[in-house]
Amino acid sequence: MDYKKLIRNAQMRYAILRALSWIPDGIMVRLQYRIKMGFFPNLRSPQRYTEKLQYYKLHYRNPLMHTCVDKYNVREYVRSKGLGDILNDCYGVYKSADEIDFDRLPQSFVLKTTHGGGGRNILIVKDKSKCNIPDIKANLLKWQKEDIGNFGREWAYTGLEKRFITEKYIDADINKGGLIDYKFFCFNGEVHCLYVIADRELGDKAGLAVYDRTFSRLKVSRADEKILERDIEKPVNFDKMIAIAETLSTDFPHVRIDLYNVSGKIIFGEFTFYDGSGYMRFNPDSFDYELGKHLSLEDIKSSE
Repeated sequence: MDYKKLIRNAQMRYAILRALSWIPDGIMVRLQYRIKMGFFPNLRSPQRYTEKLQYYKLHYRNPLMHTCVDKYNVREYVRSKGLGDILNDCYGVYKSADEIDFDRLPQSFVLKTTHGGGGRNILIVKDKSKCNIPDIKANLLKWQKEDIGNFGREWAYTGLEKRFITEKYIDADINKGGLIDYKFFCFNGEVHCLYVIADRELGDKAGLAVYDRTFSRLKVSRADEKILERDIEKPVNFDKMIAIAETLSTDFPHVRIDLYNVSGKIIFGEFTFYDGSGYMRFNPDSFDYELGKHLSLEDIKSSE
């Protein structure tokens, strides 16, 4: 069932989820999985990656997760791993929209909430002179009220301080795929595979491809994503990207580490603990089981 086609207005969908916040997490993740995947998850003996992500949501509680999903606090965590050089330039962090001095910001920048997830609540400004500042502030107030963790019952996003952060806008050649996103799936500190996402500017949806850790493209796609049509050249310093992803992921049984690579300069993106909130279909379906083999529930149970 494509619930987004049934309820097209995103704010309406979030309002419904807020109204259902009283439902226990265990019941809610099963219901959401059933609605989005078409069948109930097996959470007693999960085998699929998507099922194990639901178990991960419900049972794994590492306080470091709060640090790593906060778009500002994660910067200190990255520095603690000796990787401060991969951080994007930060212009400021603010507790309210009124604290943001737009006059002091450069002509282009990125503004986002520190507590956001899933690519939500991000404003890309390429030309500040064309901005309607009052409208931007009005939207920021709406974003600040959202409890991202409640939507998918994603524990890591609960209880975060709701702030805003401004960072450098990263420009890239649209003819080569634009700003390419490399999303590394790490299990116990080792990269297994990655998404490569490109062509964000060429249509309403970016293209996605799946590669293994040697950067060989796999015959795998996601049913809910547009297939990346172009072939992406392997970055010259890809091995360094692997090393960075593995260094950043060592404290967790599983995390997706997102990086950019612009003309050989590696730039940190974010930590994601619940890819797609665990509600995505792979083609072939067997890849869901393949990924699931790498996420050990014993690592999660031992933390309880």
